[in-house]
Amino acid sequence: MSDKPTTEQSSYYDDLEHMKVSDLLRNINNEDKKVSLAVERCLPQIEPLVERIIEKFELGGRLFYIGAGTSGRLGVLDASECPPTFGVPDDWVIGLIAGGDGALRKAVENAEDNTTQAWKDLEEYKINSNDVLIGIAASGSTPYVIGGLKDANKNNVITGCLTCNLNTKLAEVSKYPIEVVVGSEFVTGSTRMKSGTAQKLVLNMITTSVMIRLGKVKGNRMVDMQLSNDKLVKRGTFMIANELNIDPKEANRLLLKYKSVRKAVENYNKRIH
Repeated sequence: MSDKPTTEQSSYYDDLEHMKVSDLLRNINNEDKKVSLAVERCLPQIEPLVERIIEKFELGGRLFYIGAGTSGRLGVLDASECPPTFGVPDDWVIGLIAGGDGALRKAVENAEDNTTQAWKDLEEYKINSNDVLIGIAASGSTPYVIGGLKDANKNNVITGCLTCNLNTKLAEVSKYPIEVVVGSEFVTGSTRMKSGTAQKLVLNMITTSVMIRLGKVKGNRMVDMQLSNDKLVKRGTFMIANELNIDPKEANRLLLKYKSVRKAVENYNKRIH
């Protein structure tokens, strides 16, 4: 048994450069199939963290993500998708990456090794005990993330983490650790692959579940989504027409008038009742 963390253990495959494209694709896909099962095993870890996030949001709190590299980018991605999807303010879910926004496109040297910078970054948003902080690091050893969670604990901020190894320093300093162990990567150590996919799945679960419980979804529809392009206007029109059983032209008129699927439906129902 290797002493290396799971994310650093050697791939089950070798001589990758000699594989045909069809074999590369098939083998990557075979490894990816393991990810959802690994996430399923972690549902008991994810649930209590989601429950606490909901509690804090109901008290006016926020959700913060911190991470470096791929992990940081995935946190920023999930945070940035919440306002257009659920119609919530930009400061409900906030993603921070080591090295700042410039690190989203280009790696910033040594940014993830700074143990004190995360808390400085969080303090700019006046993070407080009403908030929740989730540290994301496939390795579970990123100093930027570990330092941020340590400081958050000292300041009575609820902490969670998302890692792809067991028994990590990150999990040790997290009140609600989530450890999604997906096994070695197809390309050894390339945690942008299975680990990154697992992280994306879990982050989707967390924010989607939270927003549903906060009433940002009705039935199965995004009734508070931002109408930022023609596709979303068409989707909103269909939703209103389907919900109210009215002509699409009338549905579109209501949508453009009230700028929201929810408000259009509510005002229509008020009018006829």
